[in-house]
Amino acid sequence: MSIAKNKDAGAGWHELFSGNNKYKAIVLAVAVLLNVCNIYITATILPTIVKEIGGLKFYSWNTSIFEIASIVGAVYSAKLFAAAGPGKAYRLALLLFMAGSAVCAASPGMAVLLMGRLIQGLGGGLLFALSYAMIRIIFEERLWARVMALISAMWGIGAFVGPFVGGLFAEYGSWRLAFVSVIVLTAGLLLLTHYTLPRKYDNGKSLPVSISKLVLLVLVVLMVSIGSIYEEPAANLVFTGIAVLFLTALVIAEKRKGIRLLPTGAYSLRTALGTAYIVMVLFSLIAAVEIFIPYFLQIIYGYSPLQSGYLAVLIAIGWSLSSMIFAGIAARHLGKLTVIAAFFLIAALYGLTLIAHENASHLETAILCAALLLIGTGLGLVWPHLSVRILSSAPKGEEELTSASITIVQLITMTLGAAFGGLVVNHAGMTHPGGLEGAKSASVALYHFFMKFPMLVLLLLVISKSFRSNLFRSAGK
Repeated sequence: MSIAKNKDAGAGWHELFSGNNKYKAIVLAVAVLLNVCNIYITATILPTIVKEIGGLKFYSWNTSIFEIASIVGAVYSAKLFAAAGPGKAYRLALLLFMAGSAVCAASPGMAVLLMGRLIQGLGGGLLFALSYAMIRIIFEERLWARVMALISAMWGIGAFVGPFVGGLFAEYGSWRLAFVSVIVLTAGLLLLTHYTLPRKYDNGKSLPVSISKLVLLVLVVLMVSIGSIYEEPAANLVFTGIAVLFLTALVIAEKRKGIRLLPTGAYSLRTALGTAYIVMVLFSLIAAVEIFIPYFLQIIYGYSPLQSGYLAVLIAIGWSLSSMIFAGIAARHLGKLTVIAAFFLIAALYGLTLIAHENASHLETAILCAALLLIGTGLGLVWPHLSVRILSSAPKGEEELTSASITIVQLITMTLGAAFGGLVVNHAGMTHPGGLEGAKSASVALYHFFMKFPMLVLLLLVISKSFRSNLFRSAGK
């Protein structure tokens, strides 16, 4: 099952970084990098912030509010894109991001900080979604996979740079300057967009947003997130059950005629769009393992916080490198790449279960590093190609909605992955009995839980002819 780089694989990196293309690519990449760095910088400096302004009981809200606001921003991106035009929409998103960072920098207490994170999240969600929309209109289709890979690589770079920069500001007690630095960099990017991004895009009118569906979507994420906080199984089941009810109501509403959150065909495995979405969802859920890895590395293997943080970055590094290396693979090989990625993920997660004990040998430490790198490699292998398949399969008249949907699906599934992961580790003993034994049992349970998702992808390939044919066909056919 060899994969060769054929003439249908698209243009090379040299073409992306030549002429005016390079400035456009740099703008989109830096915007995503800025947002990712902000996520990791904030996570790193948050303990320092809490020591100064208080609000420890609202610690997790900083992430939850940012993520929910990002989802809302991503949903509204298609409307803003069509109404304001590409360049203006992008600059409005950057201004929102700057405004939220300014509020965070000036926060006298946790309530104001949370308001800043809300505004930041709206701007960040818009930026992510608009970046995908920009790819479709400012680059030729044969360059899409390259640009997608470049954007994916920014997650790896941001995951490495963010904790380092945040750590410097936290070390010297200057957490407010961390947000100021974000403002300065955003201002520079804002100026650059004026000269690189198109001002107008003649393709349709302003798109409406279904408030009721958006509320249902937020409630799904919120219920699962709340349920993951509780240690009691009954509470977990109640909130998860409520989330399932809201999700069912959302899917039923989406299948009726009216304003949509996801494009036509998104919920059907018989369409190329639906097939790409389900693979993206199942693989994105696994990405949430990165949240728990640093804790397991510290408790089980005895690494320091800094060591565990940078070992966890191996996932992001693998994702970035494989996205860049395999971006030139022809679109018709998506099915093969999906199979390879699924086996990579299963092997990596299973390998982690075998070495989930203290006093790991040098060989087991090497296996640990290889497994983390392999998780990222598997995810990065298919991500650019799945994104391109979704863009190229957009129903006529729903192009902007389809572009925004990539970010919406990514944000929702990663948030749900973190929440479901929290449920698993809590039930498996991470808090009770806790300590080393609790961490070992929780880690094994979590790896087995996430292992089911790539297995499900392989199962769908075996039992569903339409799923298989959609993945193993060329885009646009």
